[in-house]
Amino acid sequence: MANINDIAKRAGVSVSTVSRVLNHHPYVSESKRAAVQRVIDEMDYTPNRLAVDLIRKETRKIGVIMPYNNNQAFDQLLHGVLNRSVELDYTVMVLPTKYDPDREHSCLNMLKNKQLDGIIITSRSNGWEAITPYTKYGTIVACEYTDHPEIGCAYMDRYASYLETFQMLKDKGHTRVAFTTARGEESNSTQLTIKAYQQVFGDLPSEYHIRDCYDMDDGARAAQQLLHLESRPTAVYANGDEVAAGLYQYGKSIELGVPADLAIIGQENQPIGIALRLSTVDHQLVKVGEQAFDLAIEKSKDKVEIPYRIIERYSI
Repeated sequence: MANINDIAKRAGVSVSTVSRVLNHHPYVSESKRAAVQRVIDEMDYTPNRLAVDLIRKETRKIGVIMPYNNNQAFDQLLHGVLNRSVELDYTVMVLPTKYDPDREHSCLNMLKNKQLDGIIITSRSNGWEAITPYTKYGTIVACEYTDHPEIGCAYMDRYASYLETFQMLKDKGHTRVAFTTARGEESNSTQLTIKAYQQVFGDLPSEYHIRDCYDMDDGARAAQQLLHLESRPTAVYANGDEVAAGLYQYGKSIELGVPADLAIIGQENQPIGIALRLSTVDHQLVKVGEQAFDLAIEKSKDKVEIPYRIIERYSI
């Protein structure tokens, strides 16, 4: 099997020149680069990537911690990361955790073991006090706002988006408004949703908050619980367009008019929402993922806000 010394001898250059070519070093003449590349092709040489990584002190791999990948919101974040990784020739390792704190720690240990250059956290189960010690081993970027000085973040102002959405529904005459979330109050996103609701409407009736909603079936389940209440809500803010679609389909099945009897707004401007003409809050998660990737490879601790937008369609 050919090695770097064989290539140098046949190409008539030094071993260090071959090393520079393999590592894409800019200070190599085009004639020498071409000669080395020709020999590499002739000898069908494949460099030992681990050895190259050790020399460069980087892996060109970024890990993405996400609880699961059967969710449109997390898929959009990952799509943004992959967009940039392909452009910049990086490898992305998806690290699903199912919100298991121990599994999340195992993923973070990959920084300590030099298996990754950085980690992007799309959603977390551990508190920041458990995560921040890992920043001494590599770059950590969050997809939510954190004021920790050692962690960069690409984020959207979720609280402002929730507040504006609830206020919009109130301005349209709705006083009985329900909402769905993926997780309970252990989730920062759920806490912000509740806080925004209370600021606009006051006390939250417990039956107006439906948890564990991820897809159309969950949306239908939420609708079944909400739309047969004695004090039925006249509007529902769903935590995703798939959930909103389930609400919509169930509402139609019991002959409720949308939006006359039931206003519905979802999140993330997903294809099913576009097809059903559902209003949505677009947090522009693809852009968030792209920006998070850029921060990770730049080893940046900047805080970059991506603007959200509310898209009004047929359903409100």
